[in-house]
Amino acid sequence: MAAAYDDRDGKIWMDGKLVEWRDAKVHILTHALHYASSVFEGERCYNGKIFKGHEHSKRLLRSGELLDMPIPYSAEEIDAAKEAVLKANGWDNAYIRALAWRGAGEDMGVASKRNPVRLAVAAWEWGNYYGDAKMKGAKLDIAKWRRPDPATIPSEAKAAGLYMICTMSKHAAEAKGCSDAMMLDYRGYVAEATGANIFFVKDGEVHTPLADCFLNGLTRQTVIQMLKDMQIKVHERHIMPDELESFEQCWLTGTAAEVTPVGSIGDYTFEVGDLAKRVVAEYERLVRA
Repeated sequence: MAAAYDDRDGKIWMDGKLVEWRDAKVHILTHALHYASSVFEGERCYNGKIFKGHEHSKRLLRSGELLDMPIPYSAEEIDAAKEAVLKANGWDNAYIRALAWRGAGEDMGVASKRNPVRLAVAAWEWGNYYGDAKMKGAKLDIAKWRRPDPATIPSEAKAAGLYMICTMSKHAAEAKGCSDAMMLDYRGYVAEATGANIFFVKDGEVHTPLADCFLNGLTRQTVIQMLKDMQIKVHERHIMPDELESFEQCWLTGTAAEVTPVGSIGDYTFEVGDLAKRVVAEYERLVRA
């Protein structure tokens, strides 16, 4: 069993320099800890190359802008920090977490303009997010919590505070013996899983929820383009929950999830079919090219 995430050997990049893993700490009055002023990225490195690393760095900066939290580094500087972490730890295959947050400073209320925006990059070796689900298909619950109206949150940001209901939904799913949960949006349409986008197959065509109130994942975008290149029709649209009965296959996409087939969502079952297997294989080929 791997050591706890606060007690490992290695290096983490913080605010411009590499520090010992166990010394990568923040103060208890860090603004982000109290008011969720934090954004992050999850990325994977395959055979020494971070997949879409620069796109992730640019999205991190955009997330900071959406939270009125300008990050004091360029995308190129963030790219370099990620490479430094991988080199310092000697990893060619790893998961990378870049995190920006409002630190401790002169403000300790909701407003925090005088507090510094800090940046850290950590990485670790991480296998399949859903274990053996790539062969058998993941088992999903249907969450009671819904993705909110984008008029209430910056849904285009990958912000830590937006994951609170995801954590609760995943905990509830795991208590039922599931790997994850599918969430609906505020209107009752199918949205996504707690940390991954979702796709369905019907009559050889692919259907995926329209990303109008949740994060349009980089892996989602990659897979949509991959399907189009394979001459497979993709429908980005609103999907009602009762449509799940008519779908034949299903899979999840995300940096952590990669492409993971789904075997069931609540009482609905799906086959791990030829198209799902093909997308898994094509994505694996692409990221390791």
